[in-house]
Amino acid sequence: MTVHEDAVRRYFAAWNAGSTEELEKAVSAAFTEDATYTDPLADVRGHDGLTAAISGAQAQFPGFDFVPTGTPDGHHGLVRFTWDLVSRADGSAPAAGFDVITLAEDGRVSSVSGFLDRIPGA
Repeated sequence: MTVHEDAVRRYFAAWNAGSTEELEKAVSAAFTEDATYTDPLADVRGHDGLTAAISGAQAQFPGFDFVPTGTPDGHHGLVRFTWDLVSRADGSAPAAGFDVITLAEDGRVSSVSGFLDRIPGA
């Protein structure tokens, strides 16, 4: 597994964490302490901000998982990848996106620029 693939794996582990304790551990493992996350619906910084943003998405879409689509594409400290938000009940995917992450020296994510390609009701 490349450093890029490992970073993406840890990123999705955070977004799909099952409990508050798991989420906090996954955020610490995936993101630097001062990491930023920006998409059309959120602009947060640090572990507390990331945990709140992820918790909010999980509360809005209970029973869904963020699933990577395709293969991450990376060079240097940059990685881009696509994802779907998939229902565990029926496999429907009401949301999809494209993220670009920047990696710190230790391989954790230092910034995320997220784009929403498909959102419910749009």
